[in-house]
Amino acid sequence: MHDIKIHDVSFSYAGSDKLVLKDINVDVEGGEFVCILGQSGCGKSTLLRLIAGLEDCTTGEILVDGEKIHGASLNRGVVFQDYGLFPWKTAGANITLALKKKFPDWDKNHLKERTIELLKAVGLDESVYRKYPKELSGGMKQRCAIASAFGIDPPILLMDEPFGALDAVTRSMLQDMVLKLWEKQEDKKTVFFVTHDVDEAMILANRIIVLGQSPSNIIFDVKIPDEKRTTRDSRFEDPESIKLRNELLRQINQDVEAHVQTVQ
Repeated sequence: MHDIKIHDVSFSYAGSDKLVLKDINVDVEGGEFVCILGQSGCGKSTLLRLIAGLEDCTTGEILVDGEKIHGASLNRGVVFQDYGLFPWKTAGANITLALKKKFPDWDKNHLKERTIELLKAVGLDESVYRKYPKELSGGMKQRCAIASAFGIDPPILLMDEPFGALDAVTRSMLQDMVLKLWEKQEDKKTVFFVTHDVDEAMILANRIIVLGQSPSNIIFDVKIPDEKRTTRDSRFEDPESIKLRNELLRQINQDVEAHVQTVQ
């Protein structure tokens, strides 16, 4: 199930003694959908990059099933906010490129068939296969990026504010799509989803981790039982959802106020 253990992790960029993350400790069970929530600049994306193996911990370690992470891996798919599509390749070629890395023995016909299946799975027409990124809307580009990430079928999926640049309607549609893709899997992926939006975190996650201001550590961590998962309607009507929403906002606001007072 690919459990992830983050032990005593701190991080600073090379040549700097200023910590971005400090003493992060968290154990995540395989199949959890974890939203990393916090203000802009608090280190959410940095933590995601450490889990992806795109950066190295300054101190501490991150383990997947007991094995220390060393560099990027096809077992950890990443979806970025900027879509991650090569503009000189068609949407189909972008997805096929990822599939080739995971399934090098597949022939061209198999790759194309699977790519079209993935496009349809994320609600896109087959005609998108031949279009270039410049011909697609932001929502369509992000659907292609998600199709590519799910296509390599990684047990761990890392998503860095993938819907932050989208309009509210498209954002809601893609939130629902990702949640359905995750829920329908018998062997659920472990998902880390970075956001600064409390409502987005509540709708998607069955666990929410809040990071404080830099140098960041975990200031709040809550698991949400399946029977108490928040929906778009319940977040404004259900007492438990309202209570959780208020607590998340309280934690973030208190941390910001404490940080401002420290700076002053």
